[in-house]
Amino acid sequence: MSESLKQKTARGLFWAAVNSGGTQVLNLLIGIFLARLLSPADYGVVGMLAIFTAIAGCLQDSGFTQALINLRQPTQRDYNAVFWFNVTVSLLAYAMLFCCAPLIAAYFHQPVLVELSRFLFITFLLSALGIVPNAILVRQLRQREKAVISLTALVVSGLTGIVLALQGYSYWALAWQQVVYNAVTLLGRLLCTRWHPTGLGSFDPIRRMFGFSSKILLTAIVNALSANLLTVIFGRLYRVHDVGNYTQAAKWELMGSALVANTVAQVAQPVMAELNDDASGRQCNAFRKMLRFTAFLTFPALLGLAIVADELIVLAISAKWAAAIPLLQVLCLGGTALPFHTLYQQLAVSKGRSDIYMWCGLGLIVLQLMLVLLLSSYPIVVLVAVYALLNVLWLGVLHAAAGRLIALRWTDMLRDILPFAAIAVAVTGATYLATQWISLLWVKLLVRIVMAALLYVSAMRLLHVQIFRESMAFLRRR
Repeated sequence: MSESLKQKTARGLFWAAVNSGGTQVLNLLIGIFLARLLSPADYGVVGMLAIFTAIAGCLQDSGFTQALINLRQPTQRDYNAVFWFNVTVSLLAYAMLFCCAPLIAAYFHQPVLVELSRFLFITFLLSALGIVPNAILVRQLRQREKAVISLTALVVSGLTGIVLALQGYSYWALAWQQVVYNAVTLLGRLLCTRWHPTGLGSFDPIRRMFGFSSKILLTAIVNALSANLLTVIFGRLYRVHDVGNYTQAAKWELMGSALVANTVAQVAQPVMAELNDDASGRQCNAFRKMLRFTAFLTFPALLGLAIVADELIVLAISAKWAAAIPLLQVLCLGGTALPFHTLYQQLAVSKGRSDIYMWCGLGLIVLQLMLVLLLSSYPIVVLVAVYALLNVLWLGVLHAAAGRLIALRWTDMLRDILPFAAIAVAVTGATYLATQWISLLWVKLLVRIVMAALLYVSAMRLLHVQIFRESMAFLRRR
């Protein structure tokens, strides 16, 4: 990897980490306020619609963001075609879902979903307008601008949701929060890139990119189904309060896994794509370094969240959410694999192998659906546990499919990941056992966080872990 690319990658990872870290902190603070003001039923009602907004978002993107990133020199003609195609698809999708709102409400036995869904689906209309500006920012590794946009949107939308919740608007506060977030994000992207479409143009670039992007689209839909599968099933089988508890648990787990996954995802594809023509093995070395960086952050973040889940939930959002605690702990264990899923998926996309990305996603959703249907009569925690275990085991499938693209051996992958997992297990296990005697919840929470952090950093120093030294050196330079 050339020195200039090293510097760009380091800066990109730094600002992507700032973006992801700031996002999770703000989500935490905003989520605490909203969870105290709203009920599990409010979260359950909005959570039932998550799968529809996720799929609609996939349709309006259609995989062309990744296609634009992979192009060597995209032109204004390419950007125009993608923009107008996304806008057209989004309008059609919104019209279809607007008409289907009564059917959605009937499926979940919640009449309030008719008006709520029609309002909430505005979010993907707003998102469609920002697809091309976002691709430009990602291509240029302008993570600082992306961080500013994301954090600003979170603050504005979070304050909107809190004010509305205080005024007694219940689940509408959550809906408005999502709409405002997308509107502010769109405005920020347009201001940063100064990009705008220049006429209708031709859809010829769409036909050229469609073979690649269609597989990305299908896989994105499958991933959206996978991520929201349990919510859809729980919404049909269990009470709305149970859906709310699961939604809350999944939200907190996502704060941990997304911190790493989003950091890596924003940098991995453009960096790996730039090294596609390099035959010296630097692409494999770069990917292995990303594996180590991912493991270095993922295991302490997710396992640490699991051991403080009890204290964190009760202190932050009150004991009315106690039923979400075991669900959160199980999801954290399964969530340790998700950042690695993202990394392998980005590798396949950067090599132009969207077919690998697609078939791996399809295989996972089919297995998840089969297992959930077989276990639908069991308690909710059993379904979540099986779902989490499958996510961990699926990492082996992704490695077998995508790792061969850069001749990455199994032993190399395990050598890069397992030491960090072992250290994190030892640190969090010792911390959990050593602090069990503490009765005051806020004291136990504080002691566990500080103790685990000190033990993990000490272990990194004593073992002379290279990725830790490089990260600290970069932070000191910044």
